[in-house]
Amino acid sequence: MNRFRLLRAVVALAALGATAGCQSRAKSSLAPSPQQVQAERKEQASDRALLEDIPPPAKSRYMMIRSRNDWQNPFLVVSKRIVTLQVMYPPPPQSSLLPGHLLQPVNARKRVLDLRLSDLSEALASIPEDSWPYGRVVALEEDPNEVPSDRVQIRRNVEATIELLNNLGVVVYEWPYAR
Repeated sequence: MNRFRLLRAVVALAALGATAGCQSRAKSSLAPSPQQVQAERKEQASDRALLEDIPPPAKSRYMMIRSRNDWQNPFLVVSKRIVTLQVMYPPPPQSSLLPGHLLQPVNARKRVLDLRLSDLSEALASIPEDSWPYGRVVALEEDPNEVPSDRVQIRRNVEATIELLNNLGVVVYEWPYAR
């Protein structure tokens, strides 16, 4: 079951990474149809069920982390148009043939995906359980590189992201950064 979940995660993250940049420039002003809303809710329910396999967060393990480089769970950066998901995969098991971490550098285990908010629940559900060492919690940060005039829209996106994460049963740790 664990190998199946890992394979599903790799395929889903690869597919999301390939399609993340493909978005239409034309925005529809129409509200989603009831069928679309129902389909979204059904998809979120299945994603929530997958995320329930991950244990609840251990606050004592993540509240002391102050460096973004030390954060091991998924990390979200919310900007005006996208949500950037950073996933850190754990190092593979040690081998007597290849001791140490020479062939498993941190940057080789890190994946960064630019997603639409609508793709976030599927992406989180496809992350393997061993990439959640602190439990079902994500760090979330407003994009510090955005221009100040976009802060209102970014904050709205942060609130929408937090609402989605709460619906999935994921705890949000708003990452502190100096403004």
